Order: sequence, then structure tokens, then C-alpha cells
Amino acid sequence: MHESAKHISKKAGLPPGSLIHVGKRKADKMKISVIDYTKTDYAQTIYKTAEECFPYKTKNSVSWVNIDGLHDTEAIASIGTNFGLHPLLIEDVLNTKHRPKLEEYDDHIFLTLKMLGIGKDKVSIISEQISFVMGAGWILSFQEKEGDLFDGLRLRLQENKGNMREKGVDYLLYRLLDTVVDNYFFVIEHISEITENLEERVINSPTSESLNEIHEIKKLLFKIRKATYPLREAVSNLQKNTNNLIQDNTTHYLRDVYEHIIQINDTVETQREMIASIMELYLTGVSNRTNQVMQLLTIISTIFIPLTFIAGIYGMNFDNIPELHWKYGYVATWIVMIVIVIIMLRYFKRKRWL
Repeated sequence: MHESAKHISKKAGLPPGSLIHVGKRKADKMKISVIDYTKTDYAQTIYKTAEECFPYKTKNSVSWVNIDGLHDTEAIASIGTNFGLHPLLIEDVLNTKHRPKLEEYDDHIFLTLKMLGIGKDKVSIISEQISFVMGAGWILSFQEKEGDLFDGLRLRLQENKGNMREKGVDYLLYRLLDTVVDNYFFVIEHISEITENLEERVINSPTSESLNEIHEIKKLLFKIRKATYPLREAVSNLQKNTNNLIQDNTTHYLRDVYEHIIQINDTVETQREMIASIMELYLTGVSNRTNQVMQLLTIISTIFIPLTFIAGIYGMNFDNIPELHWKYGYVATWIVMIVIVIIMLRYFKRKRWL
């Protein structure tokens, strides 16, 4: 059974809205960190319990509540209840196998997507689900484990660089989304380098290891496509701004993210076509090597046909074969055989079969 199907099967038979963590536990304990800021003030706090972050729902500032670790379903449920989130939304947050999507409610927006990264082996791709819920003045972000792509964003907020603290919570959502999407480019660029190196090796010397690498890269590209392709529709719907939580100025920035996603999807498709071409190169290379081997074996067989014929004649057990009693018969037979081999080799070389 596939891993994702195995985890999802835990929810079989349960009523809608049942809070079951679907996926691997990637954090020892849940961590809640809050960044609260205005144009002039900034505060970053780490909490141990879910109840401590409840007041940020009604503060007159922009509050970013980040939750690392999804295994504590009771704590996440209490956060959802306080912020007025639908049980089905919380269910989607806990389902780490969910495809990227956008859902709009009366007073908040839910967006879930995948963060991608390069593994320590420099070959594999690490995928982690991250979910954003944005309301009036607050954002909740749910991650599978501690550690993400937003350290630079946090530093800019802390040091008040640019105009981030002058804008609203919708702009913060855009910056978070843009950071995740921009990282897709680094991942795809890394895969492109691996693909180019693989192509050179396949052209020079196709091996069984090359075939394994081709299949691995196909899996990686499928993983990227699975994360980016549905996100295009989600960001497109986010631009439509049906519940007026996104300001018009932010919509222009979201359009830029949408164009980046289109570019990423086009690049992924190009890489998939390139892998298909490399597979054809591999098959062609293997076929050529097989043909070369068959050609060599055919030439060797052709050379030995007349030699076998001569050896067969003088190997017959007849009494009246004059050459058998000739003093130089053995030497003459060898000379004839060698001359035949030389003539055939020169002929094959002239025909460029060698």
C-alpha cells in the first residue's frame, strides 16, 4: 500500500471534521511563536500553551502566529475554536497529504501548500506541508516541524527594513507565499543541473546506473509538479478577492506570484520532456552498443566460416586425400588460412565495417 493511502486510511469510517493527524510525526513537541507588529512596534514571543496566543485575534496590530508540530490535535483544535475556524478546515491542516488548495470563508482565508527543499544527500527533495489561515489582522501558519524558509522575512520585520510593517496582514500573506514559491526556483535549478550532468554521462557511456537516475529524477519532477500545479489555481482564486480580505494593491503582487507559478510549471514540463529525451538517448546508446557487439560477433563468425570449411575438408577420414601426405601440407594450409583472414579484414575495413 502506498504511504499516503496508508495514512489516509486511518480516517476511514470517521465522521467529517474528525481531527486525525495524517502523516509522520516530525516534531517532538509543539512550538508556538508569535510575531506582533505595527508601524512603530515589534514583539516576538514563544509560548508553551495554545491558550497564550488567543488574545492576538483581537489586537489592533498584525499578528503572525506560527505553530510547529501537528501531532497535538487537541491544542490545534483549541486554537481553531478560538479563532473561529471550521472543523473541516482544521481537518485539512492536520492532513499533511493534502494537495495545495484555497478555501474562502466569511471572515478568513485558508491556503495550504508544500514547502520544498533539497535533502542532505543533494539529490532527494524534502516536502513539508504548510497551511496559512488569514483573518482580519492575524495569520496562523501551521508547519510539520521547526525550521522553515522565513528567517529572512522575520529579520526584515524585526529590523523594519522596507515597508512591510506599514502594510496590512494581506501583504504579509503575500510575502510568505512568495518566499515559498521563490524557493521552488532553487529546487528546480538544482534538478536541472543534475539532469544536465546525467545527459552528458548518458551520451558518453549509458549504464544501468544512468537508468536508475533517470527514474529517480522522473519521481522528483512528479513530486514538484504535484506541489506546484494545483497551486496555480489556488493563487488565481486568491487574486479574485471575493471576501475583501485582500486589498487591491496586494492583488498586483499576487499576480506576480501567479506568473512565477506558471513559469515554474512550464519549467517542470520542460524538464520532464528533457528526461524523456535522455531516456531515448539511453535506449539509443544501449541499442548502438548492442549493434556494435553483434557486428563484431558477425565479423568474427564470417571470418571463421572459410577457416572452418578448410578444417572440415582436411578433417575427413578419407584415405585418398593427397595433401595429407604432402610434406608441406600443414604449413600450406596455415598460409592459406592466414591469407584468407587478411583479405577479409582488409575488405571489412574498406567497407567501414570495422
